[in-house]
Amino acid sequence: MKGLKQTNSKFIKVRCPKCKNEQIIFGKASTNVKCLICQMVLAKPTSGKSKVKARVLEVLE
Repeated sequence: MKGLKQTNSKFIKVRCPKCKNEQIIFGKASTNVKCLICQMVLAKPTSGKSKVKARVLEVLE
């Protein structure tokens, strides 16, 4: 596929350490990512990849 730009951004499936909820987050989030159930911060933005504060279960391609 000529002309398409490949990115190295990935989605990550994580488990909240507080309530054990599993959700999918973006690996390069620009804002705090909170658990949809208990509102605990799962990832914080940095200058590039997010600092993930939850257990990573799977990296999705």
